Amino acid sequence: MTQPANSQVNILEVQDLRTEFRTIDGVVRAVDGVSFSLKAGETLGLVGESGCGKSVTALSILRLIDPRAGRIAGGSIRFEGRELVGLDEAAMRGIRGHHISMIFQEPMTSLNPVLTIGTQIAENAARHLGLGKKAARGRALEMLDLVRIADARRRLDEYPHQLSGGMRQRVMIAIALACNPKVLIADEPTTALDVTIQAQILELLAEIRQRLGTAIILITHDLGVVAETCDRVIVMYAGRMVEAAPVAELFRVPRHPYTRGLMRAIPRLDLDAEGEGRRPRLTEIGGLVPSLIRDIPGCAFAPRCALAGDRCRSERPPMLDVGEGHRAACFEWAHGFEGARRDAGQAEGVR
Repeated sequence: MTQPANSQVNILEVQDLRTEFRTIDGVVRAVDGVSFSLKAGETLGLVGESGCGKSVTALSILRLIDPRAGRIAGGSIRFEGRELVGLDEAAMRGIRGHHISMIFQEPMTSLNPVLTIGTQIAENAARHLGLGKKAARGRALEMLDLVRIADARRRLDEYPHQLSGGMRQRVMIAIALACNPKVLIADEPTTALDVTIQAQILELLAEIRQRLGTAIILITHDLGVVAETCDRVIVMYAGRMVEAAPVAELFRVPRHPYTRGLMRAIPRLDLDAEGEGRRPRLTEIGGLVPSLIRDIPGCAFAPRCALAGDRCRSERPPMLDVGEGHRAACFEWAHGFEGARRDAGQAEGVR
């Protein structure tokens, strides 16, 4: 993908982020030592199954963790060199929705049902850009045109329930873009949409990135979406990073056993089992995701991994450099390398 000329600048840097929640059963370590950077104009994918910490990572960046239930227990979040952890709430309100915006997962629960679409978009522009009522409404109309909503002037005065799911998602994008943010976090933006609308939303995000130079963090569980839209990808499991790589490199040879398990679980329509016109059976990842309440001394994936040894169960693997800008938190990645090469054909088919 073509990136802006300033794409070598890190606009967002997250180091050893740890977020936890208090429950009656104990402390849940929802995000456990996540580190990454985001360059201007880049699209970074966060991928993993439900409950792996993707959305909590995003909410932590925006400091939207409810202090009555959870907290950022450690780490650093720097936006354009400014530390956000510990920043007072008034200063954070100036960043949220202005410099860093988020498209939430379910538009119908994020949009106010008693306010018109135009009012909700204009409110964001008026608050952060200091626009008057007429100018803010004009900005709202401009945003609806940007996200390609037909008959935008009429839609300004409609309510969320009058729009389709795809149109509501476009409105969420319009609200997020009203102040030309430098970072856009998209949390499962295509969930519950049919495949045609999904493709349109992803195309829209790509167009916005090219036109506005916005850096995007795309949260998804769909590796196909990652392959189509992202420059780099981080794979998460049980609140931890297990692999990070440029997208082409990850799909060429996934190094972590968990990532390879995800690849094997992707349905393929172009494979024929034993030349008999039958589809091969999908490979499942056996076992269960570990509880995030108890301490996990070693690799969180070890109980489900065929390559795991004693060291994997007793010592937490760091993110190791395995070449080509590729890192994996696995002591046995080299032993599984041949298997990874065999799986590469399936990964290539996804792309």
